[in-house]
Amino acid sequence: MRSIASRRTHSSSNDTMRRHARSRSTEPSPRQLRVGEEVRHGLARIFGRQELSDPALMDVTITVTEVRMSPDLKHATAFVMPLAGTHAPEVLTGLKRSAPYLRGLIAREVPLRFTPTLSFMLDMSFEHANRINEILHRPEVQRDVADPEPRAEDEAPEDESGA
Repeated sequence: MRSIASRRTHSSSNDTMRRHARSRSTEPSPRQLRVGEEVRHGLARIFGRQELSDPALMDVTITVTEVRMSPDLKHATAFVMPLAGTHAPEVLTGLKRSAPYLRGLIAREVPLRFTPTLSFMLDMSFEHANRINEILHRPEVQRDVADPEPRAEDEAPEDESGA
């Protein structure tokens, strides 16, 4: 018969294993999502005020579509796109140069225990959506997804009762 102490030890090790298994999942935690959204709003406010003096970022409207946080909330990857995608490589280079300064602005804008280091990537989701839209509007795809020809109503199924 097991003692109570051994059951407790066994039970707590299962709980620990469950917690660790959950922490390794690929889904971001609610806290990561919440903090990422706060950082996104902070960056949007900063870009809206046009506080950056980098020549590549002057008079450029930047959209922050998403911010993904690392599990420890110390690193943030911001997905950005300049308006109409113009000068995207130059804007991305300017953002990378301005990342330490932006981190300081985020520290004042968003109340966090640790301000995350910022990295920037171009958001390619708009290009992917346009590509899918182009494919769906091709004539061969339209033909495949169109409704099949309706059955003629005058072709009634035969009555098997013989009447």
